Amino acid sequence: MSDQNSNQSTDNLSVALFSEMFMADQLARNRLSKALPKGMELSHFSVLNHLARSGEEKSPAQLAKAFHVTRGAITNTLNKLEWAGHIHVRPDWDDARRKFVTISPAGRAARDAALQSITPIIGNMVTKIGKEKIKQALPVLREMRQLLSDVE
Repeated sequence: MSDQNSNQSTDNLSVALFSEMFMADQLARNRLSKALPKGMELSHFSVLNHLARSGEEKSPAQLAKAFHVTRGAITNTLNKLEWAGHIHVRPDWDDARRKFVTISPAGRAARDAALQSITPIIGNMVTKIGKEKIKQALPVLREMRQLLSDVE
């Protein structure tokens, strides 16, 4: 195979891969958003899930970095979560300009309810695709995520 044919093959594979990833992302977000409890957005669930899994306080800057969004975007999400009583925000006692965020008991309950509503959707996909195929795909997807994360 010539270099030109090899490059074209790689380009075609790249386009097909990212087309599938973007479409799967869009469809997954759409399905999961519809399944979430009333008033909860996917971004809200993501932050609550992150806080619940980490088990520790996070600054808004840490959350923005973790989700690859602007501080303004995370502030908007945090304001909505605080208004709903799903998080607690406290000042940093050493630096009043900074804040720390933790999940509240109500936030943990909301996250758990959201998990209950979306788990059957994801579980159904795993069942239909097969656990072995999913186990094989995860390392590749994880490596792609890490490579994309390293670009920034």
